[in-house]
Amino acid sequence: MTQHGFDDGSDEDDVPEWADRIKANVAGEVRRRRKEMGWSAQDLADRCEELGFAIPRNVIANMESGRRANLPLVDVMVLAAALETYPVCLIFPVGYVEKTQELPFQHLVPTWDALRRFTGEEDVPGYDAGLVPDFELHASLVRTALAALEEEEQARFAAKTATSRAEKEEAERQQAKYADQAISAKYRLRYLRRDLREDGATPPHLPSALGDVDLPEADTDTTPEESL
Repeated sequence: MTQHGFDDGSDEDDVPEWADRIKANVAGEVRRRRKEMGWSAQDLADRCEELGFAIPRNVIANMESGRRANLPLVDVMVLAAALETYPVCLIFPVGYVEKTQELPFQHLVPTWDALRRFTGEEDVPGYDAGLVPDFELHASLVRTALAALEEEEQARFAAKTATSRAEKEEAERQQAKYADQAISAKYRLRYLRRDLREDGATPPHLPSALGDVDLPEADTDTTPEESL
């Protein structure tokens, strides 16, 4: 079956079904990646089995040759792990497939653009990103807080080992600055984590160094400033 109505210069009868195009993307990239690693189809099958999900050699061979009728998502996930890459890189092989389709009956678009929309890196008007932006902010705040704590500790050590009053005062100023940065980041983390819980979500795990971010249930009336 073919799709019609494209104006990208392709002959209509040469435009494959969207699903076939996606499967061809995956098959071509699996084959390219496998050969790049110097593996046979059996080597790849063995690695998939080691990962706990068997994909027989003949299934891999049929997929690479286009004879396989379907391509389950779980297979893409395991094949990507076996080939030490990301599933999205099999679906949208940037640099190896110039253009692809994102959905049926859509025009061909640059594969790079399709990948960025697939991962959410490029916003699509009207699309709901769920809690991904919140989790990205959470990760950024954790990095900021940990870096500030590390800098604060180094400044504290510099203040203790200073050989002059001027050096000591400068180190103490730096220590205070980084302490404020850490408190600010932890303050924002606390409220972000509270909002996530109110949305019915489970916040990401916190490193032990930030164990004071979450208030114990008995201290919910304590202000963030008082506890941090």
